[in-house]
Amino acid sequence: MRVTLTSGLDTARRCDCSFCRRRGAAAVSAPLDQLEIVQGAENLTLYQWGTGTAKHYFCKTCGIYTHHQRRSNPNEYGINLGAIEGVNPRDLDPIPWVDGVNHPSDA
Repeated sequence: MRVTLTSGLDTARRCDCSFCRRRGAAAVSAPLDQLEIVQGAENLTLYQWGTGTAKHYFCKTCGIYTHHQRRSNPNEYGINLGAIEGVNPRDLDPIPWVDGVNHPSDA
C-alpha cells in the first residue's frame, strides 16, 4: 500500500465503537485519492455491516486490518498505523480516542 498522509501522523486516533474497540488499531486519515494498493489487492477482503457506508479491508492470509473507508467521512480512509512500514503506534502514545459509541448515524 502506498499512502500520502497530508497531515502526517497528526490525525492518529482510536475509536471506541464496539468494532474498533475489539480490533484495537489506531488509524490515521488519508483522502480516498491518496491511497494506492500497489501489491496484494487480490488478497484483501472486505467487511461491511449496518449502513454499508464503512468498508473495512483485511488481509485474507494473516487477518490484519489494513484500512477502511470511514463512515464518519466517506471521502477518507482510515489507515492502520501498524500496517505502515516504519511506524510504531507506541511511539505516538498517547493517541486520542474518538466517541464512536455515540456516532450520529446511529441516532
